[in-house]
Amino acid sequence: MVLQDSDKEMIRKIFVGLAGDVKLKVFTQELECNFCKETRELALDLGTLSSKIKVEIYDFVKNGDEVMEYKIKRIPAIAIVGKLDFGIRYYGVPAGYELPTMIDTIIDVSKGTTTLPEAIKNKLAEIKKDVHLQVFVSPTCPYCPKAARIAHQFAIENENIRSDVIEMMEFPYLVQKYSVMSTPHIVINEDTSFMGAHPAEIFIDQINLALKSGYNPMYS
Repeated sequence: MVLQDSDKEMIRKIFVGLAGDVKLKVFTQELECNFCKETRELALDLGTLSSKIKVEIYDFVKNGDEVMEYKIKRIPAIAIVGKLDFGIRYYGVPAGYELPTMIDTIIDVSKGTTTLPEAIKNKLAEIKKDVHLQVFVSPTCPYCPKAARIAHQFAIENENIRSDVIEMMEFPYLVQKYSVMSTPHIVINEDTSFMGAHPAEIFIDQINLALKSGYNPMYS
């Protein structure tokens, strides 16, 4: 996926708001998977739009240490890392409606904080157990960006939360595993799921329900 010149100019202006450096760690492989090429090209394009964005390309097979360090389980994958690694991952090409989410997340990661209301941040601070969010999206889904963005914001605000956004058409085996019928579909700690672009408050309620089940996402 190559960005149009008009898109580049718009994103370049948005990236003026970057506070600190952000690394886009792209995981692919020598014999490229479906959409690996598009994902890599998009990340490299974004890297040309600000001196604060650094793009690093890793081979899923050859760079095993990095794969383990960033807990990458499938490709194509992008880890969005700032001064800290907030556990934010994107699996697949962030195309269509998902590109703005990627841009907004890069801005948030550069700042190390989000625009979530203080009341939501206080509720998030009460979550002391590990939480793994998997948000299934599709490029043509207008409701998916809200769910994806909330999940990534939660990961930035609470070190116990990690967030994967997964493009459902690129990972059909995961769609089957989690019985994904429509998007956005959010899986929490493997054993709880819900659908729709709900407000952050509802999202937190769902996380708390999942934590009551006692599942340990460290092994997911």
